Amino acid sequence: MGLFKKFRNRKSNARADTVNMKLITDTGNGFYCWDGKLYKSDIVRSCIRPKARAIGKLNAKHVRNFNGKIDVNPEVYMKFLLEEPNPLMTGKVMQEKIATQLELNNNAFILIVRNDDGIPCNLYPVPATGVESIYQNDVMYLRFSLRNGKMHTFPYSDIIHIRQDFNENDIFGDSPIPAITDLMEVAGVIDQGIIKAIKNSAVVRWLLTYNAALRPEDLKRNVKEFVDNYLSVESETLGAAGVDAKATATQVESKDIMPNAAQMDKTTKRILSFFNTNEKIVQSSFNEDEWNSYYEAVIEPVAIQMSEEFTRKLFTRKERGFGNKIYFEAANLQCASISTKLGLQAMVDRGALTPNEWRETFNLSPVDGGDVPLRRKDTGTVGDE
Repeated sequence: MGLFKKFRNRKSNARADTVNMKLITDTGNGFYCWDGKLYKSDIVRSCIRPKARAIGKLNAKHVRNFNGKIDVNPEVYMKFLLEEPNPLMTGKVMQEKIATQLELNNNAFILIVRNDDGIPCNLYPVPATGVESIYQNDVMYLRFSLRNGKMHTFPYSDIIHIRQDFNENDIFGDSPIPAITDLMEVAGVIDQGIIKAIKNSAVVRWLLTYNAALRPEDLKRNVKEFVDNYLSVESETLGAAGVDAKATATQVESKDIMPNAAQMDKTTKRILSFFNTNEKIVQSSFNEDEWNSYYEAVIEPVAIQMSEEFTRKLFTRKERGFGNKIYFEAANLQCASISTKLGLQAMVDRGALTPNEWRETFNLSPVDGGDVPLRRKDTGTVGDE
């Protein structure tokens, strides 16, 4: 990728302890993604798309909570970094990209580019085909193998690493390929069977038996004339065929076996279950409760992990000590019903939501003064006059 040409490999000249992996089944601190065929499946892509779009809709905010005072996006550089992480994409697009990489490989990597003062200025997703962990002077580095064959090494402290299925490996999430390869092969065989059955069903087979011996070229010419005159869709005979006494035309019926519909549905449901989704989520036919269940089980864990990882990699320990944190909040409640959105009025009356935050649930633009919390006059703390 040309994005990484301007980044220097930040390594020390000291002797490095490297753990290499050449096979996905090897043990060690290495990870290698598949060859990309998984994403070519329409079923897999339909499973990933709802999650990627939902994570892309998460609203990234920098919140500083220090001495009881809460400031939202107090630093301009951090606000712009979250909104426009690099010149090629917005925050929403970057979040969708890392969500897709996370689903395909159970690992997603974001490179933090800092200026001379050590302040983050750009974030780039790393589309690597392989990753190795390298230890130098008790510091861990990640060496990425990119799709163009080049390799780049960066400190792990400059990499935002999102992972899932974190089990056997000490650093990387386990690859999904061993668990889903056989299932994808079954789905591929079923698709090929359907295509073959459809093609064969559209072919009418005829056997022409000639009473006299013909030269090969004459036999081929007669068969071609029969096909052009009677089997072509542009034939003027409307499907009627006639032969003289020199030949006999016999139709040969083909018995093509279509794949079992129950087996097809079972395989599709197993793939949907592997990606923690269902047909209603994929087809956008869910109701409010079904979406909330999907959000809590699938989207929210990733949002929490992103919040923690962005916070600890973008801020120093001193900055985190002053209450700086990155939040990925689901402020957009478009999946909620109108009655649920109107019910949020109670939160506005009690100062839990500002009027503009409430208007945002209806996809309305903010109003002047709508960022100030309100409170009804008939409520208050115990002991107030």
